[in-house]
Amino acid sequence: MEKKRCFWVSADPLYVEYHDAEWGVPVYDDDMLFEFLILETFQAGLSWITVLKKRENFRKAFNGFDYKKIAKYEEDKFNELLQNAGIIRNKLKIKATISNAQAFMKVQEEFGSFSKYIWGFVDGKPIKNAFEKREEVPATTELSDKISKDLKKRGFKFVGSTVIYAFMQATGMVNDHTTDCFCYNEV
Repeated sequence: MEKKRCFWVSADPLYVEYHDAEWGVPVYDDDMLFEFLILETFQAGLSWITVLKKRENFRKAFNGFDYKKIAKYEEDKFNELLQNAGIIRNKLKIKATISNAQAFMKVQEEFGSFSKYIWGFVDGKPIKNAFEKREEVPATTELSDKISKDLKKRGFKFVGSTVIYAFMQATGMVNDHTTDCFCYNEV
């Protein structure tokens, strides 16, 4: 019998694998949190599958999402990234990735880890929603508004409330698997 998945999952094996193994699973590791933050910022205005299909290219282009290296990128690396057809070549998003790496490390200095900072908004535990239909799943919440505002205050770019809510869903800060999805009770 075919497993029941969330409404947004297409038949694309990459999408199925991402949904089944990653989406909504709580992430506490700073390296993975940074990767998701960057991927979500590049996804703004595009479909997630577009970013997912380019994920490995992003990983290569951005030194394995090593924020310590990204924070030091200079003009030559920026220009190299603009020429890289394997990624989404958006000047503002590439610049934001560099400045976000710098802001990310400032948050680590202040809180000990980015994980401690970001998970502090939900007391370290995922919020388990109980959405049954596509229409019930929000694009933003008061909490994503609050986190977005705080991140912007700390110098982050491309972190609007919609991007942050998608980040929260992806990293398991909220469990937004629909109640009929087999993952709902697994994450």
